[in-house]
Amino acid sequence: MVSHSIDLLKQELPVEQDSLLLNGDVKTGLVLVDIVNGFCTVGAGNLAPKQPDNQISTMVEESVRLARAFCDKKWPVFAFLDSHHPDIPEHPYPPHCIAGTDEARLVPELQWLENEANATVRRKDCIDGFLGSIEKDGSNVFVDWIKKNQIKIILVVGICTDICVLDFVCSALSARNRGFLAPLEDVIIFSQACATFDLPLHVARAAKGAIAHPQDLMHHIGLYMAKGRGAKVVSEVSFGAL
Repeated sequence: MVSHSIDLLKQELPVEQDSLLLNGDVKTGLVLVDIVNGFCTVGAGNLAPKQPDNQISTMVEESVRLARAFCDKKWPVFAFLDSHHPDIPEHPYPPHCIAGTDEARLVPELQWLENEANATVRRKDCIDGFLGSIEKDGSNVFVDWIKKNQIKIILVVGICTDICVLDFVCSALSARNRGFLAPLEDVIIFSQACATFDLPLHVARAAKGAIAHPQDLMHHIGLYMAKGRGAKVVSEVSFGAL
């Protein structure tokens, strides 16, 4: 019944997806959103999956593939890491990704990024990475990264499609539209390298204060909302000759 409902929704709210070929002719940066243990590694925390999850596993695999390719080509990479002070909760979510713990570290498959010269790692203490990039002096690490590298396209991957990925994409698009992110032109989401969590209705009802969050449905809605705000969505990313 749930699967049938999702199929009907996708018919009424389709997300048309293209393929993307990257050959170096347009300066492109890769943005990884919160691919950390606390969201991706089984049993790593309150918001981590309780059992192996195919959507999350595929997201990690595709993100690693892209990160390797970008670093091999010396193309810029920006990685957000959710990282919270233990005494400052992020409502409405339970404590998660506490700074200084393994929860707030990149998944093992991506920890090599911390030593990559062309990768910028930004720990953020809020859902929206764009806001989480603002320094006390008013500067913005992400904005500076765009301008320093003269990036025209950002390719966005990560978790959760409908929360941290969506919020960041919407803010980046708004900033682009206001002229704050020149020379950025396009924000592209790679759907196969994004994922969200699954919280069935019966589980949510048994948990105090929780609301249902069906994975496939919310992943689709996240992509639909992002496209409605002006992002492009692709289902395939490949690399051509430079």
